[in-house]
Amino acid sequence: MSTPVFIAVLCAALLHAVWNSVVKGSADKHAMMLAVTLGHVPIALLALSFAPPIDTAALPWIIGSVVLHLGYQLFLIAGYRAGDLTLVYPIARGSAPVTVMVVSIAILGVSFSRMEIAGVAFIVIGLISLALVRRENGVRNPRAVAMALCTGGFIAAYSLVDGIGARLGSSALGYWSWAAIGNALGLGGWMMMRRPRTFAVLKSNREVVVLGLMGGTASFIAYGLVIWAFTQAPIALVTALREASIVFALLIGVGVLKERLDLVKVASTLVTIFGAIVLRASKP
Repeated sequence: MSTPVFIAVLCAALLHAVWNSVVKGSADKHAMMLAVTLGHVPIALLALSFAPPIDTAALPWIIGSVVLHLGYQLFLIAGYRAGDLTLVYPIARGSAPVTVMVVSIAILGVSFSRMEIAGVAFIVIGLISLALVRRENGVRNPRAVAMALCTGGFIAAYSLVDGIGARLGSSALGYWSWAAIGNALGLGGWMMMRRPRTFAVLKSNREVVVLGLMGGTASFIAYGLVIWAFTQAPIALVTALREASIVFALLIGVGVLKERLDLVKVASTLVTIFGAIVLRASKP
């Protein structure tokens, strides 16, 4: 993996952790998720004004991306309603790389070096171990873990779809811009049918709208960098390195959201960092 790709993915990881913390920290997580998703639209329209047109071969993949992102967002909301950012986020992110790597090997025919596989393995071990974390009352949180694992399944699926779609579309920026607009329409339509009061929250709460616009911009840039990286390096490696965002999520969760810190979370973070270093040390 080249240095520019490595740096781009780490920047994306930081931005991703930031907007997730915004959703987790909000009182109405459905409203904030909707605000963030709608916040994609202004920057997506701006990006389309100078992005190269995409190939029509990418259109089915954009539709698939919209559906998968909708599932991801709904399960992520459910996870954040059930558990801490420092529990849900790492498990959701950590369960995706192993799925992507297995599919990349079995279906896409991608090959990886032993060091690359080792790097992914360390990241996954570090993150999945968080499922053992207990709440302050000494009880584990199986619902939060289950929602996080389902979220991870959607992450793996849309990562593969977007990686292939961006390559077929011949324009990573154009592909993601159209997919982001489609995602805004998809989640907006779902909210209109199932939770229409969410739009009333956006109308009456300017803070949610402002945070949503900021979070949407961060989210758009973050995943835009990832989709570009998908076109430059194996999807499984980009997905794995992106999980270094757990480090940022842990710092934000403990420092900003005042969530509990324990030795398991610290150990998992250190293993994850080591996995990212091993992955970076692998040959491009």
